[in-house]
Amino acid sequence: MAFFSKPRYTTVKPPERKRDIPRDLYTRCPKSGELIYTKQLEENLMVVPKSGYHFRLDAPRRIASLIDEGTWEEFDAGITAVDSLEFTDTKPYKDRLQGYIAKTGLNEGVVCGTGEMEGVKVSLAVMDFRFAGASMSAAVGEKITRAIERGLEQKTPVIIVSASGGARMQEGIYSLMQMAKTSAALSRLSDAGLPYVSVLTDPTTGGVTASFATLGDLILAEPEALICFAGPRVIKEGTNQELPEGFQRSEFLLERGLIDQIVTRHELRPRIISFLRVFMNQPAPVEA
Repeated sequence: MAFFSKPRYTTVKPPERKRDIPRDLYTRCPKSGELIYTKQLEENLMVVPKSGYHFRLDAPRRIASLIDEGTWEEFDAGITAVDSLEFTDTKPYKDRLQGYIAKTGLNEGVVCGTGEMEGVKVSLAVMDFRFAGASMSAAVGEKITRAIERGLEQKTPVIIVSASGGARMQEGIYSLMQMAKTSAALSRLSDAGLPYVSVLTDPTTGGVTASFATLGDLILAEPEALICFAGPRVIKEGTNQELPEGFQRSEFLLERGLIDQIVTRHELRPRIISFLRVFMNQPAPVEA
């Protein structure tokens, strides 16, 4: 009888099928913790609708958000960094450069060209943090200098959108020399009476902050952007003091006069256009 009482088989519960959810379908807001569809975020210029948190924006989408459609012409796209010092840390510098190029589709950490903003022609340079933290190499300095000189030649305003980790350490003094080079070009632009608008985004640090980023006739910044020379951790360790809340963020620096206005990403284009019309003494177009 024991033979008949023993179960002759076991029932195995079939494994639950996991739903295939793409890893990048949602993005979490660092400020509020809410989840937002990544596609919705991208359509909103990488700004979280509820909290207003500004994620970093790559150069192509930034240009599209500022420049009139069909008017953009890129210049100096082929300029890229050279490993003059044959620098190697955990990896040769030239290999790092090839990795950045493959990852971003860019040859350097800044994209430069000309276009129109409601009919006002401008020379525009936009830094892209995806490429080596948009650190300032000799190539980046050269491209930005050429963008300034292009504005000088064509008698147009110059706009630079900064987002950078500072000087590119793999190029040593060649990188640091770009601070003087870009600043000298801006001095010539100023002597010619042409306006320069500097837009600071998160993060703008190091030698970029210490040169062209803070030399604008008008300095605008996105909300809560980190803007500094040395970062908060370095300052805290150097001074051995607790830092004020919001130290080195846009709002903190606006109160102390370093920047002129904080402008959200969606307001940036019309705000710049309104200032450019004043600078260039151009009336707004009359609607029919």
